[in-house]
Amino acid sequence: EFFLPLRQMALRFHAGTAGKATAERIFAILDAPALAPPTPDISSTLLTAAALPARFDIQLDDVYVSYPALQADRTVAGQRAALAGLSLAIPHGQTVALVGPTGAGKTTVSQLLLRFVEPQAGTITVDGVPLAAIDPTAWRGQLAWVPQQPYLFYGTILQNIRLGRPEASLDAVVAAARAAHAHDFISALPQAYDTPVGERGVRLSGGQRQRIAIARAFLKDAPFLILDEVTAHLDAESEALIHDALRRLMAGRTVLLIAHRLKLAYAADQVVVLDQGRAVQAGPHRTLLERDGLYRQLVLTYEGAGRP
Repeated sequence: EFFLPLRQMALRFHAGTAGKATAERIFAILDAPALAPPTPDISSTLLTAAALPARFDIQLDDVYVSYPALQADRTVAGQRAALAGLSLAIPHGQTVALVGPTGAGKTTVSQLLLRFVEPQAGTITVDGVPLAAIDPTAWRGQLAWVPQQPYLFYGTILQNIRLGRPEASLDAVVAAARAAHAHDFISALPQAYDTPVGERGVRLSGGQRQRIAIARAFLKDAPFLILDEVTAHLDAESEALIHDALRRLMAGRTVLLIAHRLKLAYAADQVVVLDQGRAVQAGPHRTLLERDGLYRQLVLTYEGAGRP
C-alpha cells in the first residue's frame, strides 16, 4: 500500500512525458507557415482554383532536393541528395511511370508535386505556370493521391471515402466503391458503409484499405492522379482487383505512376527510369526493353526468368 502511489506516479510521469513529446510534434505541424512562393520573381498573389492552368503539362527542369543525412545515432551529418538535377515531362492526358531502384528519388517526385516539399534548385511548371505560383490548396484540389500505405481515419467507411468530397451523396460513394471493387466487401460488413474501420483502418486488410483509397480517388474525380507504389505488399487476388480498378481510374487523366512492381508500368505512355536522383532512361516499355540498360535489368529481375 505504501509503494502503490509511487508506482502510479512513475507510470503517470512516463505517460505525461510521452504526451508532451507528441504534443510538441503536433504543434510543430500546426504552427508551420503556409507554403509561399520561394523566389522573389514570382508574384505574391497565388493563383486560385478559378485561375488554374487548363492543361496539366507538367515539367520539372534541373530539380534538386536534399534531405538531412542521419547517422546511426540519429544525429545529422550533412545533406543527402534525393534528386540531383532531375528533368522530367508529364504531358497532359498521358501516363508517365517512374521506375528505379530503392532510393532513386521516385517518391520525392510525388512529394514535390503534392507540395509537401519544395525544390532547393530548379523549376516545376504546369502549362508554363510555376507550380510555386499556384495556391497549394487550389492545386491539391486538382489532384488525387493513392499512396502505398493509405491512411484511414477513425470513423466509418462512408466518412473515409468522402474524405476528398465530404458533401458527396451516398449514391456517388457507392458508385465510386463499385468502380474500385470495394462495394462487395463493404456490403458484407456488419453495418456496410456505416461500419467503423478503426484508426489506420486496423479492421481491414491491406487490399481492402487500398480499395478504399482508390474509391476516394474515383469519388474526387480529379484530372491529375498520383499513384505511389499502390500494389506493393498485396496478395495476388487483391493485386488483380486493384490493377483492374486502376486501369479504369487512370483513363482520361494525367497520371504519375510510381511503380516497384512493374506490371502497371508496361502500359504507360512513357517510362522514366531514375537512378541516384537523375533520369537515366525514358521511352515506352517495349522500346526500353529492347535496349541494354537499367530498365531491362529491372524487368528481368521482376519477371524472374527474363520473360518480357
